[in-house]
Amino acid sequence: MTIGLLLGLAALALVDSTSFGTLGIPLVLMLTMDRSRTPRLFVYLATVTVFYFLVGVALMLGLSTALESFGDLLQSRPGYIAQLVVGVGLFVLSFRFDPKRRAKRGKSTTFQPRAGGPATMVTLGLTAGVVEVATMVPYLAAIGLMTTSGLTAAQWLPVLAAYVLVMILPILVIMGVRAAAGKRLEPRLERLRDWLTKHSVSAAGWALAIVGFLLARDAAFYLFFQPA
Repeated sequence: MTIGLLLGLAALALVDSTSFGTLGIPLVLMLTMDRSRTPRLFVYLATVTVFYFLVGVALMLGLSTALESFGDLLQSRPGYIAQLVVGVGLFVLSFRFDPKRRAKRGKSTTFQPRAGGPATMVTLGLTAGVVEVATMVPYLAAIGLMTTSGLTAAQWLPVLAAYVLVMILPILVIMGVRAAAGKRLEPRLERLRDWLTKHSVSAAGWALAIVGFLLARDAAFYLFFQPA
C-alpha cells in the first residue's frame, strides 16, 4: 500500500462527500428539523455509512472473484457488447433527469427530503444509498483502485472504513460549526441548501450520463477500433 494510493483514495472520498446523499440531504434535514431532533440526523448518517461500507465490501469481494473467474468473458466480444448496451442505456436514461424536460412534463426538478422518526431516517438513508451508489463515479473508482492494487482483506477493510467515514466528514464539520456559531450561520447554510435542492435532479442526470458515456466509449473502442 503506497502513499500515492492513500492520497488518491482520500481525494476520491472528499469528492464523494459532496454528493447529495452525503451532504445535500443531511444539510436539508439539518436546516428543516428542530434542533432538538438533530440526533435523528446521526441515524441517517450512520445508515448511509454502514450501507456504503457493506456495498464496498461486496464489490471488493465480487470484483476480485469476477476478475479471477470471468476475466476472459468480461474482455470478450459478448462482454463488450453487453457493456456497450448498459452504457448507452444509462446515457439515454440520464435525459429523464433533465430539468427542462421534467418541467415540461410537470415533474419536480428538485428533491426535498422530509425529516421523520428513526425508522424514517433509516429508510431515507437506504434509499439515498441505493439511488446514488450506481452513479457515484469516485466511489466506484476507489473500489477499482483497491481491487487492482492487490490489497489483502486486512489492508482494504480498514481503508474502506476510513473512506466511508471521510465521506460524511464535511457534514459533521458543518454540524459542529453550526452548533458553535448558533444562528449566525443560518442564512449561508440556507442558501447552500437551496442551491443543492435546486440542482439535485440535474446532478443525478449528469452522473448517469458520465458513467454511461465512459462505459460505452470503452466498449466501442474495443469493439470497433481494436485490430482483430
